[in-house]
Amino acid sequence: MIAKISTSAFNGIEVIDVSVEAMISAGLPKFLVVGLPDKSVSEAKERVQSAFAAMGFALPAKRIVVNMSPADVLKEGSHFDLPIAAAILCALNVLPDEAREYSMLGELGLDGSIKPVSGILPASVAANSLGLGIVVPKAQVPEALWAGNKRVLGPSSLVALINHFKGTQILANDAEPHTFEAKHSVDMRDIKGQEAARKALEIAAVGGHHMLMIGPPGVGKSMLAQRLPTILPPMNAREALEISTINSVAGLLGENGLCITRPYRAPHHTASQVALTGGGLRARPGEVSLAHNGVLFLDELPEFASAALDSLRQPLESGIVTVARANGHITYPAKFQLIAAMNPCKCGHFGDPDRACASAPMCALKYQNRISGPMYDRIDLVVEVENINPWELESMAEAEDSATVRARVIRAREYQAERIEKTYGAGCGLLNSMLSGRQIEESGNFESEALDLLVKSAEKLKLSARGYYKTMRMARTMADMDGRGAVRSTDVASALAFRRKI
Repeated sequence: MIAKISTSAFNGIEVIDVSVEAMISAGLPKFLVVGLPDKSVSEAKERVQSAFAAMGFALPAKRIVVNMSPADVLKEGSHFDLPIAAAILCALNVLPDEAREYSMLGELGLDGSIKPVSGILPASVAANSLGLGIVVPKAQVPEALWAGNKRVLGPSSLVALINHFKGTQILANDAEPHTFEAKHSVDMRDIKGQEAARKALEIAAVGGHHMLMIGPPGVGKSMLAQRLPTILPPMNAREALEISTINSVAGLLGENGLCITRPYRAPHHTASQVALTGGGLRARPGEVSLAHNGVLFLDELPEFASAALDSLRQPLESGIVTVARANGHITYPAKFQLIAAMNPCKCGHFGDPDRACASAPMCALKYQNRISGPMYDRIDLVVEVENINPWELESMAEAEDSATVRARVIRAREYQAERIEKTYGAGCGLLNSMLSGRQIEESGNFESEALDLLVKSAEKLKLSARGYYKTMRMARTMADMDGRGAVRSTDVASALAFRRKI
């Protein structure tokens, strides 16, 4: 007899429908798992046999073949344990045909318990689209429910699953997705002074622009970066589902089952290229994907390996990252906002006559040139963050809080969205930083004086074509912040002031 149970494999965040087939036939006792399994899937037969033994059930002394179709797709992960066990139980008529109406994911313990696995959220979405219910570990029922699938079962063990389908122990399905509000532990009011940097951060928040802060140690660069998520608009349902799916595949989704705060990722400067962009033996999302729809903060930017930094150049432009492997390519979304910080030189005090080293200015040039020109060219705003005398801090008035700044950002984004959607349709989801050169020319509404200034300045400053259009996008953002339909020459001048001076 042949029995089939549905489950899922993953190619990045893409879900591949997999059918686990079990056949029990006469022959020498043998337990085979075929269909291009990796090591963890091949080991599933030992966990399945131990789980069966723990509940007092012995496999028949026959030939058992488990095939995972399609056979040419690599099967990775311990979540295949449960569908393999269920397919065998269906073949033995222990589980009824009703079990075949569910997709199943879960790792089996040697005692028959069902343990959490990664990928539940996208698998539940896929099962729902196929009209299937889903069986997941008990702790991950809220995650599965966020996909909108109403037929979710969360057994704690293999015995509980069998008893449910036999009708002797019905699994309660009264769980609900957790409801909660986004909360931040930091606030913009914590930052005293630094008005220019605060304004630049607000501009970056409105248009989704990449930003680099340069300043001596201890002036608040990291504090500013940490507070960017507090002034960004809340994520909509689509954005929350996207980042939750990435975290689910990476095995990082918490017990709430959904990410509702914008990601903030701050990898250490020793992070490798694979850690930033993704990959590895079992390709996993990197920091650029985990920061999707949120912020990627790179502190001590010149201390990152050159190859690691240059690997960010493509996702900064395209919003995706593709991991090339011998057996195929995996694409992850990577639409993040880069905020970087660095000291002006190795010692950090270039420009301070009392503390700068004797080798200035060559020490600063050498240190800043660790970052390639193409990488600099992809950064919209470069901001000088200056030191503040300690005795001035106490006399400074309390700064605006995040709620006040966020309200302005939301108003500017609403104006920006209304303007862009008039040209490219409602729900396009574009920010100024995402517009192509042609799109910003079509929808930017630049005054003739503003364009003249831009062209002359681009020639004098030797701006690349990328730098030219980035300046246009920045100027358009500044006009949006004032609620103006036309971009003036003052907006262009302000945008040029933020470009890096070579």
